[in-house]
Amino acid sequence: MTLDSDIIIGGMFPLSLYVNVPDLHYRTKPNAFSCTGFDFRAFRWLQTMIFTIEEINREPNILPSITLGYKVYDTCDMYALRAAMSLLSDVGDEVQNSTCNGAASVQAIIGEAGSLQSSIIASSTGPFQVPIVSYFSTCTCLSERRKYPACFRTAPSDYFQAKALAQLVRHFGWTWIGALANDDDYGRFGTQQFIKQVTEFGIYNPDKISQIVAVIKRSSAKVIVVFSPEREMLQLVQEIARQNVTGIQWLASEAWITGAVLYTEQFLPYLEGAIGFSFRRAEIPGLREFLLGVKPSPHEGSSYTNVFWEELFACKLKLPENTTEGSYTRARLCTGSESLEGIDTIYSDTSQLRVSYNVYKGVYAIAHALNRLSLCESGKGPFINNSCASIHNFKPWQLLHYLKEVRFTDQFGGEIGFDENGDAIASYDMINCQRGTSGKVKYVQVGRFDSFAIPGQELSLDEHSIVWTGGKTQPPQSACSESCLPGMRKAPRSGEPLCCFDCVPCADGEITNETDSAECKKCSSDDWSNDERINCIPREVEYLSFEDATGITLSVIALVGACLTVAVIAIFFRHRNTPIIKANNSELSFLLLSSLVMCFLCSMTFIGRPSFWSCALRHTAFAIIFVLCVSCILAKTVVVLMAFRATLPNSNVMKWFGAAQQRTVIFFCTSVQAGICVMWLVKFPPFPMKNTTYQNTKIILECNVGSVPAFYSVLAYISILSCICFVLAFLARKLPDKYNEAKFITFSMLIFFAVWIAFIPAYVSSPGKYTVAVEIFAILSSSFGLLLCIFTPKCFIILLRPEKNTKRMLMNKC
Repeated sequence: MTLDSDIIIGGMFPLSLYVNVPDLHYRTKPNAFSCTGFDFRAFRWLQTMIFTIEEINREPNILPSITLGYKVYDTCDMYALRAAMSLLSDVGDEVQNSTCNGAASVQAIIGEAGSLQSSIIASSTGPFQVPIVSYFSTCTCLSERRKYPACFRTAPSDYFQAKALAQLVRHFGWTWIGALANDDDYGRFGTQQFIKQVTEFGIYNPDKISQIVAVIKRSSAKVIVVFSPEREMLQLVQEIARQNVTGIQWLASEAWITGAVLYTEQFLPYLEGAIGFSFRRAEIPGLREFLLGVKPSPHEGSSYTNVFWEELFACKLKLPENTTEGSYTRARLCTGSESLEGIDTIYSDTSQLRVSYNVYKGVYAIAHALNRLSLCESGKGPFINNSCASIHNFKPWQLLHYLKEVRFTDQFGGEIGFDENGDAIASYDMINCQRGTSGKVKYVQVGRFDSFAIPGQELSLDEHSIVWTGGKTQPPQSACSESCLPGMRKAPRSGEPLCCFDCVPCADGEITNETDSAECKKCSSDDWSNDERINCIPREVEYLSFEDATGITLSVIALVGACLTVAVIAIFFRHRNTPIIKANNSELSFLLLSSLVMCFLCSMTFIGRPSFWSCALRHTAFAIIFVLCVSCILAKTVVVLMAFRATLPNSNVMKWFGAAQQRTVIFFCTSVQAGICVMWLVKFPPFPMKNTTYQNTKIILECNVGSVPAFYSVLAYISILSCICFVLAFLARKLPDKYNEAKFITFSMLIFFAVWIAFIPAYVSSPGKYTVAVEIFAILSSSFGLLLCIFTPKCFIILLRPEKNTKRMLMNKC
């Protein structure tokens, strides 16, 4: 379609709806690409351009002495570059036998709709510096100024659309999103802005579309964003309907969110609730009347109007050649007087003028640039030597200079201008496709996105107005994995996105009271996790107390042992002048019995809540008192041996081991142990500690020995003295006199060794408070062993066989 005038503006619109690709099997020459169908929406865009040019020509304040004309091509997607070259060369489609003079036939171009097509023609026409103003190309790639120096657009870049979609996804908590992309610049760059990794499904063809829908059916993603032109989306939704895929929440790019051809009665059940961002809309006064005033014409310059008329009314304006009206019955003839008023089509629907508004703004931007060029004053121009360009004879690059500086506010309050990359000011309406009362689709604005708003507040929503997929009022949930409940944490799956995870219960001693927690928090050392792993509860504190049954039992046994020992002391004291007491060294016996009393009583220091003083006392008192006991027994054993040595002729042994020497031995042996204990207490004393490692749910209060070498030193010293005592007693066990108690000492040492050897594995394997109980039991057992083995025979004679408690009886040989 053409209109000659002073200045010609080129137009490029995809009027053909489908491209028929021939079979490329490389065995024969392929047929040419053919275009079929008619896009009524694109024809409205074309008519909007013509309407705007005519409106500017009537405007007295813009280009008053200049009229604008137009030359428009159908790009049919495949022929965008051919159309651009035709606009620049002014030789039409045939270039044979033609001479190119280097001058473009148009001073600026409005087009193209597709991002891929725009990038091709912008890179090809860039060297000619002919301004191209796209009304529907949103690919971020077109912002590369070095590559596309003459490319402008009234549609915002997909950078902002992807940002708006990302904020929408984050707002509703969708973590698992499907992404479909047309295999072109628009699809690739759009999804790359939306997500880091994009699934590219390739060119739309029946086999590939079927595979896409199969993937959608298998996927757990219930929210899918689609960056695709309207015609390719139409093929996809046809397959969606064929396989009856429902329950998908579609997030639409601006390319198809208001594409009325998609929201037919057949497809609306599958697309109802679709949400997307579209360009700002406007109601252009007079445009609807202009659109309805279109009539077919016999002029060749109006051929697109005639095709539109035939497609709309399903008729023919003239019969094909070599046919008669009677023989041609496949279609009726058009009268040319059919009315557009009563037909509801996307062409005449001016309620959603968004892309049409972009066309309107693009034409006005070129007109304002031309107006500024025409108003340039000589000597004040922007070119060499401050020269100006003539409105009647200027170069495209001169118009390009003024177009870069265009900025004005149109009659609808919209600010029109371009940034340094040729991009428009980004502002979107958030559109929700809903089913109206009549059953047809209605586009409801449910939010806005303004790139110039405060960061983080660019998106504003009216959630109560949104209708979701399937007519629901609540937003769908879309996640690769179900949310992890409190008490569980997310465990990422190897090789899968971060939003795909398994829910793993928190380990013992860890909790989380949040949903979808990435990590579990450890409870403090005094707490433990409950069974649900959502709260930390105080651990049960365990120690051997005097209120515990085991503690009471051991306390009673210790007191009984101490009382029995005191009773033995009383018996010995009352019968201290009898031969049996005198024969067994009464002084050592009383000292041994006193130390046994302390042994029984010191076991009770192991019972009760450990403290610094109780821990220090229980270990050192046990060590010193036991050494005192063993030292007394050692002295007794040595006295027995020395006594028999003294019976030999001329023996003077006993004077070297009298009472004073015995006391010295006992004092020395005990002092060595006391010295070790003093150094132990000064350097690394025992201290109370909380054992939280042995049992998870309990805190075991126990005494840490502090210095392990010191602890083992005192035990080793007791063992050495016990072994010496045992060896000496064993050597003296068969001495003939009845007052010989070496065999009783030997037996008591055997019991002592048996108890403490058995104590080691029992101590290691006993849990919690029973560890201390085993230690107390070992002390009491060895103390009872010494008491019973050494003093029971003497008490038996004193109390039950007093007739044997005479010097004569004791002097008899065995």
